[in-house]
Order: sequence, then C-alpha cells, then structure tokens
Amino acid sequence: MKRTHLLSLFLLFSLLTTPITAQDWPDFGKFKEANTKLAKPSDGEQRIVFMGNSITIGWLQTHPEFFEGKPYINRGISGQTTPQMLVRFRADVIDLEASAVVILAGTNDVAGNTGPSSLEMILDNIKSMTEIAKANGLKVILCSVLPAFDYSWRPGLEPNIKIPKLNAMIKDYAENNQVYYLDYFSALDDGNNGILPALTTDGVHLTLEGYKVMEPMVEKAINSVLK
Repeated sequence: MKRTHLLSLFLLFSLLTTPITAQDWPDFGKFKEANTKLAKPSDGEQRIVFMGNSITIGWLQTHPEFFEGKPYINRGISGQTTPQMLVRFRADVIDLEASAVVILAGTNDVAGNTGPSSLEMILDNIKSMTEIAKANGLKVILCSVLPAFDYSWRPGLEPNIKIPKLNAMIKDYAENNQVYYLDYFSALDDGNNGILPALTTDGVHLTLEGYKVMEPMVEKAINSVLK
C-alpha cells in the first residue's frame, strides 16, 4: 500500500476514535462541581443567587465575609456577557432552588467581549433571564450596570454614553414588570459617568470600599423582594 494511503487511513482512524470536545462557551464547567455538591435549601432558607461577571465574582474574592453565614450563592464568571449568562441561567440559578436572583450584567456586552451587541440585544437577554426566573417563582433584582468612563482593554467604545442609556432601558423594563431595580450607578458615579477613583482599581472593577457601598443597597433590595 502506498505511503499516502497509509497516512490517509491513519488520519481517518484518528478522526473516528478521537472524541470531539466542543468549546464550553457559557462555561458550564465553572460551577458544575460546586452545584453538584450544593445541598438543597434547608427548611425556611431563602437562597439568593448572585449572577454576573468579574464584578460579581470579584465581590466574593475581595470581601468573602459578606457572603459567609448567609444563604448567598455567587455565580459570577469573569468576562461574561448576557448571552452566556442566559445559556447557563438554569444550571447556575434555577436548579439551585433559589428564592431570588440578583442580576448584574451588561458591561462586557458593551465592551464587545463576545462580539458586537446592541443595547436592545443586551436588554433582551436580561428580559429573558428575568422571565425564566419569574416563571420558576424567583424574585428578581435587576441591577444597573456600573459606571465606566472607558475600558482599558478596549478603549474608545464610549461606555460613559452607552451604559446610562442601557440603565434607563433596564429601569423602564423593571418598573413596567414589577421587578426591583437596584441603582448602583448613582451611588458609584464620579459625576462623569465613571466610578469614583477611591472605589475602583481600574475604572471598571471595584475596591473593597466600592463593594461596601453596594452591600447595604443589595441587602435592602433582598429584604424588600422577600417580604
């Protein structure tokens, strides 16, 4: 048999016997083990899931004490956009038998992390997460996107203009659909649609002081929706 034929047969055999591993685009694997090990809520427990991106997971990393001893589950994944969150929403929120979900999302969409995205597309994904949550009996807290004057990793995208517009759309949707709107933006704004310098590490992510501004706000929101 000719050498080229042997090579072709070898390549065909390799294709047939090698498992194809697709990219885990929504990152189901991130919390798969943690979700499996998570016990069911105890009697009377009202579990709260924090769904988001690096700002959400950074909260747990920067101030873990805020989450300790409370029925708070952090399911933030760095860099994620709203379509990724929507795909994993059932696995990382609904299936955890939560009573409420805190959704903080959208800045990475504005930054184009997973490709171009209009403000309407971002809002549609937030709407879909909200509708899935409400259909499963969860209370929803929709957070404003945090201020960002610019993105260091993708400058020139004008988040200082786009984020306030997106927040107005989220607020309008929340108010018209009996959903709690949590306005972090106003509490963190430096007056130019950026984050106050003392509250941020890079103009997007928060310091401990930044999270401490948000903590009483979210706890007030949680207490309100669970009444």
